[in-house]
Amino acid sequence: MKNRVALIGCGGIGDYHLGHFIALGDRIQLVGFCDLILSRAEDFSRRSSGCPAYTDYVKMLDETNPDMVFIAVPPAVRGEIEFELIRRKIHFHIQKPVALNRDLAIRVRDAAEAAGLITACGFQCRYSSFIEKGRRFCAENPIVFVDCTRIGGVPPQPWWRTKSTSGGQLLEQTTHQVDLVRWFVGEPDTVFSFNTQGFITGDECPGYDTDDASVTVVKFKNGALATIGTGCYETDRHSFDSKVVFSARDCRAELKILNSLTVFGKKETAEEGGEAFSAPDGSTGVVYREKTDAGLESDRTFIEAVITGDPSAIRSDYRDAVKTLEFTLACNEAMETGLPVKVIYG
Repeated sequence: MKNRVALIGCGGIGDYHLGHFIALGDRIQLVGFCDLILSRAEDFSRRSSGCPAYTDYVKMLDETNPDMVFIAVPPAVRGEIEFELIRRKIHFHIQKPVALNRDLAIRVRDAAEAAGLITACGFQCRYSSFIEKGRRFCAENPIVFVDCTRIGGVPPQPWWRTKSTSGGQLLEQTTHQVDLVRWFVGEPDTVFSFNTQGFITGDECPGYDTDDASVTVVKFKNGALATIGTGCYETDRHSFDSKVVFSARDCRAELKILNSLTVFGKKETAEEGGEAFSAPDGSTGVVYREKTDAGLESDRTFIEAVITGDPSAIRSDYRDAVKTLEFTLACNEAMETGLPVKVIYG
């Protein structure tokens, strides 16, 4: 018998999961879709299994009895759903950030673990085809400095434009880059941040009150330093070339998430999937390009973990995702106070 899967939240990220569910149809049975807008849940049903559509997730859980649930709702409405799933001992996958409130995230984490649940967070970049090569580069070449940037535009969702409901770009979007920096380099010790506003006007983005851009300086526990620059002011892709640069003493790796990993200065033969190069400026290296659907692999890994009862292949469970949340919340606190902030894990 196939494991039963339900989805709460049928917006853009829910649609992202839906495509993966359809691709994994030989492993799972879709039993319910829930959204406050019934027509969206009904659309998901028509496009996939024809299973029931709901506006009440408690009723859906009562009637469908899923083995696992994917939560794809905005971060400001987290908590109630998770505790209901925990009460019913239903495994769950949740989108990032896991919450906007540290205390809430810790309570959910502890309750889920006490219930023995398998959890995962949607840090799909950890499942990129070249991500292990990047981690190995950082393990073999001690990193001194990281330059992390993500510049984009303002997403269309109304809740995103308000910092109180999205957490701002650093916490809600650039959390993917922050998470990989954590995973590659190690845990942060102290952060200090500046933010700026006024470049994006209320006329072009009604209701907008979040940061146009921010810069954070990070000192890691191992002594490495980083800058994390992020902004949503971009109106054209030529505005900036977003990437993460991991700099060692005699080499570097440049990561463009879900796109490519380029290693400069390493005198080595390209591994499978890599392309060696020699640039006109004399630099040499290897470039690895994305070969897989990382989101599909992320969802597949969680689903297989529930089916087998073995969560060891999950690369970001709820506990680990809380650490990335605490990192980004510390950055936001530094923006608000104008003071350095210690990153303390609960």
